[in-house]
Amino acid sequence: MTIDIATRVWRLGSMYIARALPLDVSSAGATPDAARAALREAIALFVATARDLGTIEEVLEECGYTQAHERWHAPAIEPGVRESLVV
Repeated sequence: MTIDIATRVWRLGSMYIARALPLDVSSAGATPDAARAALREAIALFVATARDLGTIEEVLEECGYTQAHERWHAPAIEPGVRESLVV
């Protein structure tokens, strides 16, 4: 099974956070590459658990994925927009 993901990485203190969209799975590492590697492992565990529970297709569909053959295609994700809010 192949799953498309979009990844965002940012620095938080001394660590880097990596987040997979639209799965909403995150992980962290000391470098951007380490954060991405930890994220790949977290996604593999997420998928394995959903597969074991028999819910992987339901989970991916709820995240907006569509399936073609053995590949799950992520929905289009708009680029992030920065804005300032007065609170």
